Amino acid sequence: MAAPEEQELSQAQTEKLLQFQDLTGLESMDQCRRTLEQHNWNIEAAVQDRLNEQEGVPSVFNPPPTRPLQVNTADHRVYSYIVSRTQPSGLLGWSYYLIMLPFRFTYYTLLDIFRFALSFIRPDPRGRVTDPVGDVVSFIHIFQEKYGRSHPVFYQGTYSQALNDAKRELRFLLVYLHGDDHQDTDDFCRNTLCTEEVLTFINTRMLFWACSTSKPEGYRVSQALRENAYPFLAMIVLKDRKMTVVGRLEGLIQPEDLINQLTFIMEANQPFLTSERLEREERNQTQVLRQQQDEAYLESLRADQEKERKRRAEQEQRRQEEELARQSVLAEERRRRTLEEEKERKSECLPPEPPLDDPDGVKIVFKLPNDSRVERRFLFTQSLTVIHDFLFSLKETPEKFQIVTNFPRRVLPCLPTEEEPQPPTLKEAGLSRSEVLFVQDLTDD
Repeated sequence: MAAPEEQELSQAQTEKLLQFQDLTGLESMDQCRRTLEQHNWNIEAAVQDRLNEQEGVPSVFNPPPTRPLQVNTADHRVYSYIVSRTQPSGLLGWSYYLIMLPFRFTYYTLLDIFRFALSFIRPDPRGRVTDPVGDVVSFIHIFQEKYGRSHPVFYQGTYSQALNDAKRELRFLLVYLHGDDHQDTDDFCRNTLCTEEVLTFINTRMLFWACSTSKPEGYRVSQALRENAYPFLAMIVLKDRKMTVVGRLEGLIQPEDLINQLTFIMEANQPFLTSERLEREERNQTQVLRQQQDEAYLESLRADQEKERKRRAEQEQRRQEEELARQSVLAEERRRRTLEEEKERKSECLPPEPPLDDPDGVKIVFKLPNDSRVERRFLFTQSLTVIHDFLFSLKETPEKFQIVTNFPRRVLPCLPTEEEPQPPTLKEAGLSRSEVLFVQDLTDD
């Protein structure tokens, strides 16, 4: 079965897609499109969620396992300010109040009974949070359509993400739970929350998160904060290393009174933020100092390692030099033994010295390089090689040498060559019955 083709984008969606890519730096168009589709093409919510992911906050579409919201609501020192409804005045007002009281009591009692019975038949759908960012964004759109765009800046993210940002930035977080059906909600939004002085105060002093309790995300926060009346505001701040509710404002409150109450709560809890800020700076300084110490230690360690490497390299070089010298000595010893063995072999292979009265005898006196003299008799018919072998077999003779006549001076060809593979005999070489030959050392040549 072929996969369904993707729906073509409109011009507005294409512009949002390109704008989202520019803002986030994502290269994959498919990923950009999936992210925008998850946020119903709300570019502000999609960018906010992407930035939260880059800061280490999990995406609402890849949430961690569900766990209770980590906010301390058990502090008995929470400041509470409850605004009671204005009591009726005058005969007409009290008469209307008393007449409507039974009807209101009956209505709300029956409504509670109906909701209680309905909960057994069909569980409250608000109990399942599947798209928390979508819940917040949807509430913001509905709020703007009804009350306009002149309002405090809403945090476009989940409640958990707002808590994380407030904790990281050491800021106050004001939470507003919107009761759609409450009789005071409309008055509060129009005449308090959206006034110029209130929105300016909130925008410059704190983060502001809001959601309707009719949305799963708002309902979940409502269960965590346990509000008693609407409109409901909660001030949350980092206190004793926990995000703690430090103030609760319930009921229809006027703009000036709201600013005064929020200011009082902030001034009362500012020392906790100051203390936490100092602790963070101290931790950062300690971390920097530890990092500097670690870097100094690593630098010292690298220096020691470099010294050890050089020492080992020098040791290895000395070892190699000693081994080379030892191998050289061994090679020289092998060469010397080989030379001695060769001299001994040559000596054993020499023909016997002819007698003094042999008519073909030749008497030769050899003058060696060390100025010593050696005398021996040979035969005219013997090759010059025999003379060379005799001299080679002597201990006093150098390893390489040549035999030279005195006058006229010439070198006797005692060894075979390519031109003359068979050296001449003594007679062919022109030697007389008595000769003096010089042995010339060629070892250094």
